[in-house]
Amino acid sequence: MPVVRASEAVSHEIHGARFVSYATPRSGSKELCAWRGEIPAGLKAPAHTVSREEIFHLLDGELLITLDGRTDRITAGDTVIVNAGATLTVENPTDRTAYSWVTTSVGLEARLADGTRIAPPWAN
Repeated sequence: MPVVRASEAVSHEIHGARFVSYATPRSGSKELCAWRGEIPAGLKAPAHTVSREEIFHLLDGELLITLDGRTDRITAGDTVIVNAGATLTVENPTDRTAYSWVTTSVGLEARLADGTRIAPPWAN
């Protein structure tokens, strides 16, 4: 049974947020990826369209999530289901860091509005 210790998790930063990956193919997962997101106060990440379904669970804090043009305020304990092909924007309008847990399938890619493709290392 692979056990990923907190000390073994790999951190990546992109667009001002930190992603701490736990379950990836490099850590032994064959089908799923999971990471903790750290979204700093005041951050508004760029809109991106995802290639795979994501389950986005807010552990702590408060965020504005815009999904396909509809904005909802979510708080700790809320979960957002982001279907493949959906466009997502995450914004932290508060004065403290928000923490999320995201699960998706291996191979997730995101496409920014300008067409830039991102294959995040924490999901591959």
